[in-house]
Amino acid sequence: MKIWRGDPEVWGPSPYAGSAIAIGVFDGVHRGHQAVLADLQVRAGELGLERVALTFDVHPLSVVMPSMVPKLLTTVDQRIEVFESIGIDIVGVLPFELVRSSSPEAFVSKVLVGACNATLVVVGAGFRYGRDRSGDVSTLAAAGLGYGFEVEDVDLLEEGVGPISSTNIRRLVTEGDVSGAGELLGRPFQIQGEVIEGDHRGRTIGFPTANLASDPRLAIPSQGVFAARVARRGGLHDAVVNIGTRPTFGGDHTVVEAHLLNFDADLYGQVISIMLIDRIRDEIKFDGIEQLVAQIRADVEAASLILGGLA
Repeated sequence: MKIWRGDPEVWGPSPYAGSAIAIGVFDGVHRGHQAVLADLQVRAGELGLERVALTFDVHPLSVVMPSMVPKLLTTVDQRIEVFESIGIDIVGVLPFELVRSSSPEAFVSKVLVGACNATLVVVGAGFRYGRDRSGDVSTLAAAGLGYGFEVEDVDLLEEGVGPISSTNIRRLVTEGDVSGAGELLGRPFQIQGEVIEGDHRGRTIGFPTANLASDPRLAIPSQGVFAARVARRGGLHDAVVNIGTRPTFGGDHTVVEAHLLNFDADLYGQVISIMLIDRIRDEIKFDGIEQLVAQIRADVEAASLILGGLA
């Protein structure tokens, strides 16, 4: 898979036979996004086109309305990993400031036609682009008539009580419903980061933990204990994960710590991915270490039952 970053005028070479392009933030690359991309892949196969996903280097709200920017479900690099796993040929990471400052005509000319040689462009029904968000689906379709590319607009995929959207998934994550979030994502919700030094309390009570330096821009559950799978360099492990302030020890800031089952090795400096499968319980304050240890043993048993039932 090719990855293009920076100014689209230096991307390339553009797909010779043309491209089928999907444009969006794609935060989470959830099942709604995947349905759009699957349709794109079918059309691209029929027309002999390369499949292109265009995303942005930052969330648009971080530029146009910083006070309203949401916590993200995925970093750009995580999005790229998912794009690759579902068969996208080219990912273009657009500098949002450049898109925002360009006229709609310049965006079409420089990005869609010049950089990508567009034949088919797929966007969400509410898609806006260009300076002052002055471009929309109708102006894009009109441009397509002039340049010779087709435009499709798609609605959000619905499931249950509402659409599959990054906003709904973000709410589920924040509430701790990681199982529900995983259903809408089409895979477990992940927290990725580097393992850093902690206070080593876990090791002193027989349950060593890997403490994660998570990206503050990313969404995490507010607090709780979870059954999880941890992917590290060289292995995949069942785990119990605590997210919270560790009130039993008088903590005052949120930490993400994972106890890997049947594993005891140094992970400092490694980047690991924590895949949260299901919530076990709330984080609570215990009266003493003995109560805490007894509860952790019960958490390990609960996690083993949950994870043992997975394929």
